[in-house]
This record gives sequence, C-alpha cells and structure tokens, in this order.
Amino acid sequence: MEPILRTRHAARHAALAGLLAVLIVAPARASEVVPSGVPTSSRIVIHDAQETLRDWCRPDSEGVLWLVLPGGMSFELITSTADPAISNHGDGSFHAFDGAEVSAALAAVCYPLDGVAAEIYILPYPCRAGLTSVAGPGLILLSPGVYPLPREQQHAEFIHELGHVVQYARLPDHDATSWSRYRTLRGITDVSVYWDNAAHADRPHEIFAEDFRALFGGPLAQSTGNIENTSLTPPTQIAGLADFMLQLSGPALTVTLGVRPNPARGPVLFSRKGSATVALDLFDLAGRRLATVAPEAVPDGVRWSWDGRDESGRRAAPGVVFARARDGSASARVTLLP
Repeated sequence: MEPILRTRHAARHAALAGLLAVLIVAPARASEVVPSGVPTSSRIVIHDAQETLRDWCRPDSEGVLWLVLPGGMSFELITSTADPAISNHGDGSFHAFDGAEVSAALAAVCYPLDGVAAEIYILPYPCRAGLTSVAGPGLILLSPGVYPLPREQQHAEFIHELGHVVQYARLPDHDATSWSRYRTLRGITDVSVYWDNAAHADRPHEIFAEDFRALFGGPLAQSTGNIENTSLTPPTQIAGLADFMLQLSGPALTVTLGVRPNPARGPVLFSRKGSATVALDLFDLAGRRLATVAPEAVPDGVRWSWDGRDESGRRAAPGVVFARARDGSASARVTLLP
C-alpha cells in the first residue's frame, strides 16, 4: 500500500519550524492530557480528522479549503486525489490517520513526556505546501495517504514526528554542548555530510527523530527493525545513546533505583542504598501522577513497595511507568504487563 509520498521534505520542516515558534496554542479539545505533579506546560492534544475538518478547516470565497491553526497560520488543502499535485491517485480517496492508533502509539512510548506540549492535528486532506506529515515546536500535522494506512505506518510516522517535537523541546539547536555530545555518540561529527540541508536521511534532526522512534517507540513503531539512514549504526547498538536522550530531561531521569520484578504484573519493589527517606512518585507516560509511595528504611538502604494501583485503587494500565524520588535524586522505569 503506497501513501501519497512518505519521503518527508525538510524544506517544509524548516519553514514550519519558524512559523510554529509563534503558534498560540488554543484551548484543548479531543484527547487532552493535562498532567498533575509536573509542569502545566505538559499537554498533548490529539485532534482527530473529523474535529480538524469541523473546527480548523475553512473554505475561502473560491471554495478552496484551508487549514487555519491557532495564531493564524494557514495551509491550503488538496481535497481530491485527481489534483495534479498528487502523483499517485491511489484508490481515489484520502485516508486519514486513525485517532485511536495515534493515541495507542503515544501510550506505547517509553520516554518521559512531562514538560513536552504538543498539538497534534490529524489532517483529512494533505497540505499543498508539502504532502507529508511534519512537525515543529509543539505541533504535528499528520497527513493522509491515498490508500488505508497500515497500523505500523501510522505508529512509526507519528512517533518519528513526535521525536521532532521532543528534539525541539529537549535538544534545541542553540544547545551546542548537548548537540556535540549527541553527534559524537551518533558518529555524525562530519558537518560536511551531516548538516541541515544535507540529503534528508543525513540531517541531524531527522536522525534524532528516527533514533527516538527506534529507541522509545512501541512495538508497532519499531516494527521495521531499521532506521531511515541505513548507513548509520542502529541506535539500539550504540552504548549510552538511550541514556543520553533520557537525560536530556535532567539528571532526575537517570535510572538509579533497583526495581523488581521488571516487567511486572502486580506489586513492584523499588530500592536504593543510602539513608535519605523521601516519598516516591509514580507517573504514566503522559506525566500524570499515578500514586505516591512512602519510603521504608531497611538495613541496607531504602525501599518503596507499590501495589501497582493508582490513587483511586484501580490497577494501573499496562505500559511504562516512571518512578522518581520526591527530592529528584533517583528514578527508574518499570513496564507493567497486561
């Protein structure tokens, strides 16, 4: 099944990056996540195709349909596969991303998204300015295909774009020190090869987004088993790369707690050496606090026993849970099984 064009165009990424910096985020609708216990800037909103068409698309006096985003940014939409801009007419219809699949892909991400805000618009039609999905600071536009999009493609493409949002938030271009560390770890220090206007697969932003997908996406997002730039070492084979990307959020994300069992289907025991006794907070992937556990002093340190339930007494949903000591001195990740 072929999509419209699945090769992303970095020129459009660059243009959007400048425009999206002035985006005024509208009141959230649809699948909003407003975390508790983390900065209120943490918000990920998914606008499905029906909502996007109803609330964010406007025809002009000539009948041309425009996507009009908060802050006034607008993009002309192509409403027919017969349009000359569409080289592959597919089955004659546009097929949007499924909001449920986007939500599932987000839920499967194994990366702390607290402090990351994004508005995700699932487009009913592609933008004429560029036919592919794109992302900028705090914004993702998911473009439809001309055939039904396989689940694997929806997950992989969305998590790649989410990787761009994370990069803008956690590894901005002005952070030369962190970029130097990333380039060195990744083996892309040659700026004559790996630079912003290089071949698409050689652009550092694209490499980061693919690393994010391959390291922290769920099973469907990782289903291809490779990354766009096949000449690079797979990110899973680079020692320290995943830890570096996790630590972009700050030292509190360093995994220093003992966890057993992991993965778990029930109660989980966290432990560490030392005498500091502080509460342990548990968060889901969206940054929502699930529970807070009191510490227990033991002869060789401190431990926290969590029964696997949230504050309301319900069993926590399967997926990745982040545990952090209240003083920020230690943290861990545990995977909850169904």
